[in-house]
Amino acid sequence: MSLVEFEIPNETHLALKVSPELLGKELRMLAAVKLYELGRLSSGAAAELAGVPRVIFLSKLADYGVDTFRLTEDQLKQEASLA
Repeated sequence: MSLVEFEIPNETHLALKVSPELLGKELRMLAAVKLYELGRLSSGAAAELAGVPRVIFLSKLADYGVDTFRLTEDQLKQEASLA
């Protein structure tokens, strides 16, 4: 696992009224949601980035206004054939 560090102004977490630890968790979730929304990460990879189980990640997407499933017609047909 890689470690990525960056500095956040004290005013940011104070303005958001969260501890630096909670801000870090929120930023991980936000990054994961956006990368999933852009199609750059699968839901499983995004959940891993967010540090939560996939089911939890998928349930949180609605909180950020992101569709849980974005299947093309071909993908939907493929999924249906597997069921």
